[in-house]
Amino acid sequence: MALIQTKDLWKTYQMGTELIHALQGVSIEIERGEYVAIMGPSGSGKSTLMNLIGCLDTPSKGSYLLNEKQVSEMNDDELARIRNEEIGFVFQTFNLLPRATALHNVELPLIYAGVSAKVRGERAAQALDKVELADRKSHRPNQLSGGQRQRVAIARALVNNPSILLADEPTGNLDSKTGVEIMSLFERLHQAGNTIVLVTHEPEVAAHAYRSIHIRDGQVEKDVRRAA
Repeated sequence: MALIQTKDLWKTYQMGTELIHALQGVSIEIERGEYVAIMGPSGSGKSTLMNLIGCLDTPSKGSYLLNEKQVSEMNDDELARIRNEEIGFVFQTFNLLPRATALHNVELPLIYAGVSAKVRGERAAQALDKVELADRKSHRPNQLSGGQRQRVAIARALVNNPSILLADEPTGNLDSKTGVEIMSLFERLHQAGNTIVLVTHEPEVAAHAYRSIHIRDGQVEKDVRRAA
């Protein structure tokens, strides 16, 4: 059974008197352990699809199964639990707490999950170790470079051992050299067994993934697997 399965997914918005069909019948399957890029120009619907996969939004119609659970019918509390436990988010803008240390930033999802302080500290330190930032755990974001901040954000996304790592333009705020370092980190995480879904409009970023799903006008235009 696929880890992510969407069937005839629609998302429609009302803007004034106009109906905007952001997604129009998207059906995709992503297996556990895959590394997938969702691509498309601005306004294609890729961000809408990411929000639905990440349980940040609900579809207008159609079904979404995550880990064989019917997400499209969940209430707000169930969606919040899925977001915290099943999905690790990595954003373009890092979204770190400026006054908190790297370790405390990484602990945040565990605080929401009700994990004890001792276990939190251990797991957050392990996650920072995975992204090669163990020596920076007491630094605050303003004491870290952009690449280091994104590594902290990735450690935070990993700390709950989520089913999916969902990254939205993860190199968008980084220079090209740092972007390459972050993409090689994603490759290592994928080799370690993590399922990665990457949303990007940059072909050179998408090229790191093993499969690219191209969205245009709210529909899947093509679904391409990289030759092994």
